[in-house]
Amino acid sequence: MAEVRLEHLCKCYDDGPPAVKDLSLKIEDREFVVLVGPSGCGKSTTLRMVAGLEEITSGRICIDGREMNQVAAKDRDIAMVFQNYALYPHMTVYGNMAFALKMRKVKRREIDRRVRKIAEILELEPYLKRKPAALSGGQRQRVALGRAMVREPKVFLFDEPLSNLDAKLRTAMRSEIVRLHRELGATFLYVTHDQTEAMTMGSRIVVLRDGVLQQADAPRVLYNAPCNRFVAQFLGSPQMNLVEGALVKRGNALCCRIAGRELLLDGSTARRLREAPGDVQAGLRPEAIYLCALGEESGFDAVVETVEPLGSDTYVSVRLGQTGERLTLRAEADCPARPGERTGVQISPAMLHFFDPASGVTLL
Repeated sequence: MAEVRLEHLCKCYDDGPPAVKDLSLKIEDREFVVLVGPSGCGKSTTLRMVAGLEEITSGRICIDGREMNQVAAKDRDIAMVFQNYALYPHMTVYGNMAFALKMRKVKRREIDRRVRKIAEILELEPYLKRKPAALSGGQRQRVALGRAMVREPKVFLFDEPLSNLDAKLRTAMRSEIVRLHRELGATFLYVTHDQTEAMTMGSRIVVLRDGVLQQADAPRVLYNAPCNRFVAQFLGSPQMNLVEGALVKRGNALCCRIAGRELLLDGSTARRLREAPGDVQAGLRPEAIYLCALGEESGFDAVVETVEPLGSDTYVSVRLGQTGERLTLRAEADCPARPGERTGVQISPAMLHFFDPASGVTLL
């Protein structure tokens, strides 16, 4: 397999702003890296430049220590799996998987060995004589994976391969791709706009916004220690709540004032903040907010707006009575809250995030 290095990569089009801006990234050998971000952030453009399908404006791409800028796509020893399966409808599953090897003049016995080996891994053996029209969506996606795998490339590139599948199939195929990465020990670069896919599949997540790298780290690090407001809100479902607040000193202690109440911060958080900068944006994950009895001393008065039962738990949206700010929290499955009723909510000070109101950069 191979290491992939992107060095100051840029892509500009004539009719608009740069799609990718000064992107530098190192993908280790056998690593599973996910590029994630909203539509138009440059993630698919980056993938296509690595594949050789998009011309590079400036910067370098190296695979296994070799610069690829002037190397044709067919000579880069990569395999790509697209959002659309792009299978040949007149060929069988076997024919689709074997086609690229035939074009490379691989011996027939070797082609048969590779195709049957990959078909066994992907559980496609019973369907080798079928044509794509006779397959389900999940089976077609597995054929597209198999077509890439038989080539035994240095790097696998995935461009939103699960977007056309229903929710049940997406969940199954996520597990399938993670298992394949573990068994193949290959280098995977995976593009998605779905933060659930990113969190559950990647060993490292790269968050892009408007072509600029925001943060690259392990999923739990990005979730627990986002570098800015954008990353904090992009990862997590429901997304992080943001409320206006202020940091105030009370003797040797530091408090955060939210909706007219002051929450005492623990010593560790206070030391990391160093000093009270005044106004802040406080970030609250849904799990940092709890329902409590109305009028409880440490609680906020609120009105329930919506209740969304999801089986295992329930999402509850409330509006604070003091300021009218809206918060979404995660409650237990049998939560008794009803829309329109008054309730109390508590906030865990230890789980607060703090961002600069102007720049959005984390203060922790």
